[in-house]
Amino acid sequence: MAEAHQAVAFQFTITPEGIDLQLSHEALRQVYLSGLRSWKKRIVRLKNNVITGVYPASPSSWLFVVIAILATMYTRSDPSMGLIAKIQEHLPASGSLSVQCQTVVSAVVFSTILWLSLIFTMKLCLKQLLSYHRWMFEQHGKVSTTTKIWVMLVRIFSGRQPLLYSYQGSLPNLPVPSIKDTIRRYLESVRALKSDSEYERMTALAKDFEVSLGNRLQWYLKLKAMWASNYVSDWWEEYIYLRGRGPIMVNSNYYGMDFMYVTPTPIQAARAGNTLHALLMYRRKLNKEEIKPSRIPGTFIPLCAAQCERLFNTSRIPGEETDSVVHWQDSEYVAVYHRGRYFRLWLYQAGRMLTPREIEYQIQRILDDKSSPAPGEEKLGAFTAGERIPWAQTRKEFFSSGVNKRSLDCIEKAAFFVTLEDEEQGMRGDDPAVSLDRYAKSLLHGKCYDRWFDKSFSVVIYKNGKNGLNAEHSWADAPIVSHMWEFVLGTDAFHLGYNEEGHCKGDVNHSLPQPQRLTWDIPSQCQERAAQSLAVARVLADDIDFHVLVFQDFGKGSIKKVKMSPDAFVQMALQLAFYRDRGMFCLTYEASMTRLFREGRTETVRSCTSESCAFLKALENGEDAEVCRGLFRAASEKHQLLYRLAMTGGGIDRHLFCLYVVSKYLGIESPFLKEVLSEPWRLSTSQTPLQHLDLFDFVNHPDYIICGGGFGPVADDGYGVSYSLIGEKLISFHVSSKHSCPQTDSHKFGMQIRKALKDLLQLMTISQREEPRSEQNHVPNPQNKKEL
Repeated sequence: MAEAHQAVAFQFTITPEGIDLQLSHEALRQVYLSGLRSWKKRIVRLKNNVITGVYPASPSSWLFVVIAILATMYTRSDPSMGLIAKIQEHLPASGSLSVQCQTVVSAVVFSTILWLSLIFTMKLCLKQLLSYHRWMFEQHGKVSTTTKIWVMLVRIFSGRQPLLYSYQGSLPNLPVPSIKDTIRRYLESVRALKSDSEYERMTALAKDFEVSLGNRLQWYLKLKAMWASNYVSDWWEEYIYLRGRGPIMVNSNYYGMDFMYVTPTPIQAARAGNTLHALLMYRRKLNKEEIKPSRIPGTFIPLCAAQCERLFNTSRIPGEETDSVVHWQDSEYVAVYHRGRYFRLWLYQAGRMLTPREIEYQIQRILDDKSSPAPGEEKLGAFTAGERIPWAQTRKEFFSSGVNKRSLDCIEKAAFFVTLEDEEQGMRGDDPAVSLDRYAKSLLHGKCYDRWFDKSFSVVIYKNGKNGLNAEHSWADAPIVSHMWEFVLGTDAFHLGYNEEGHCKGDVNHSLPQPQRLTWDIPSQCQERAAQSLAVARVLADDIDFHVLVFQDFGKGSIKKVKMSPDAFVQMALQLAFYRDRGMFCLTYEASMTRLFREGRTETVRSCTSESCAFLKALENGEDAEVCRGLFRAASEKHQLLYRLAMTGGGIDRHLFCLYVVSKYLGIESPFLKEVLSEPWRLSTSQTPLQHLDLFDFVNHPDYIICGGGFGPVADDGYGVSYSLIGEKLISFHVSSKHSCPQTDSHKFGMQIRKALKDLLQLMTISQREEPRSEQNHVPNPQNKKEL
């Protein structure tokens, strides 16, 4: 085809007269412009590295220091106290430089050394300032003098107009808690969950570990903390995610949804055009570091941005013992799946990004393509949904050379993965609740072969224009993906927009090259293995019971009116719902973040406490309302304390996890650590916060509400609950469990959550005439930042 020839830079023919060389000037122009774009990116990256490296100073401050030193010397004073003369003595002898020029050169060298020393000092001071976390634990309205001085100093040393990674070198390292504190907090967290005899046995194990093996393991951990940026993150990524040999579909990957009530356009290709273009816009801002550093809401305290580096051009590669995460510097195309065929879709031409209308045109070409899948091609993605060892073995045997390797490389090196679905999804029809549940399941696992679960994220565009994404978990946590996805949805709906017919705005370029079909040579043996992986994945997918609860009776606005922390309120509601559902309390996981520290990821908040159990028992036993309210506030205050401890490096579970890893390296068995790490999390929860508040106006555009996202259950007999407090009047819950467990039912649990929320608010509003005691103990509330 004519378009295909444009991609060939030259052709030659051997004739009796010699070699007839035919150059394609258009193709050479494309190569030149593509190379020019690549060099521009390198220059921008180099510039940003310099700016980030000298932050909180600026490169221009060097000139200021040089001029200041030279001006001081002009007044015949020596600010270097003889150092400039010493430098001048050690300059290489040169007859071409006068004594005055040598003096100026020496002054510039001294000024540069002084400038670098000042930068180092400022970074060190900022790092020490950011290590101060006492402000989180101060009472509301009673800010100490120390904190006021700290705020002033942080503002002074923070610099101006930071880039995305400007604070990375100034973030403190995650501290290693003491063995004594971790053991004490652990025993306190399980007291309400164990009988007296079980608790005494566990206490004996813990004390024995503390005075014997624990100190030895702690020494190794402190040694690592001195050497590494973060003593947890690399082991967490490797042992929790990459060494897992089970399917990552459902068990690890998670999803994000589209707008709940609105679909900006019903045209599939048009929605894909705006979505893909918005993703490229975000990647461009990311590459230029133009995205503002994330901060704790309502404060100027920065959060680590290291996870952003692998958002695009990243894939998880299977291995027999452990997987690996591979990131490429750039990719100018995406891999697209439609009706069993894989395509390479270039998103740049002549060094520029394709417009939304041009992407729509290319997507429509794929949708109109009537070709059939090659043998074994349709269900190839099932390998990424099944067990990891068969996938690693198959990849090594059938995809390590030839056409299969080239096509697989194309998928793995793509900027991201795109699935064009033939079905319609979203909140629609006579039963919107049921359709929303189907939508969630579709995003979580699809058909088990039409997503590439190893990619950093896969975008799904449905036939009716609805979209969503599925993200791999090892390389980063949900807030990183959520930040990008909110930008994409907001840009799509409010900035790019559509014309009256529902198409992307702009003109069509009919000269664009045809999207390229990937070719495969899949032997029958490989097809059989794909079928086996698909069978494993389908059993897992069919077992998932999913329910999306859209709670509209009230939201965080009403919770704040009764002076309660919205997150603590929801956590108590989940505890109450589980207690009513199962008649027992359980070990509860709530994800917190440790991104106040360099390369920080997550920590566990053990939400089920003695205080929460006492409150729920009193409530269910019909105790006096005033007593219950007091217990409720005490439980909420304890929850907030635990959350802040987790954020500031005082958590329990990551420390115990790392001690366990060290014990395995040393070949030592610890009964205490083994039992702690085998305890099941029957209630695993996480809040997905809204981060781009500037992009959404829920007052003027109430229908443009993001529905959040969800994940699969952690325990076979438990629930996974992701929730979002959207605006002031809505809370969404994504509840997952397994059909195979007779004790769990996601829809029933959803009803229990609804009832618990109403009962708790009613409890707190029984006596509005009384002035409730404030349990908002800290300003600002850092719990708005949550992670999966």
